[in-house]
Amino acid sequence: MTPEETPRPEPQDEPWDEFQSEHVTEQSPVEAVEAAVGALDGLDELPLDAHVERFDSVHTALTVALSSIDKV
Repeated sequence: MTPEETPRPEPQDEPWDEFQSEHVTEQSPVEAVEAAVGALDGLDELPLDAHVERFDSVHTALTVALSSIDKV
C-alpha cells in the first residue's frame, strides 16, 4: 500500500465542554487548572463516557500551564 492509498481518519467535530471553550483561553494557567480540577467534583455521579472529557480538560489545562512556565 502506497502512502496515497493509506486510509486516513475522517476529521470529526469534537465536542468542547464548557471548560475547554471558556477557561483555557480566558484564564491564567493556574485558574484554568483550578477550574478543571474543580470540574472533577461529582464525577462519580456522571456516566463513564463523561469522565473522559473531564479528565481531558484537566490534562489540557495542565499542559497549557506547564508550557507557560518559561514565560513567568
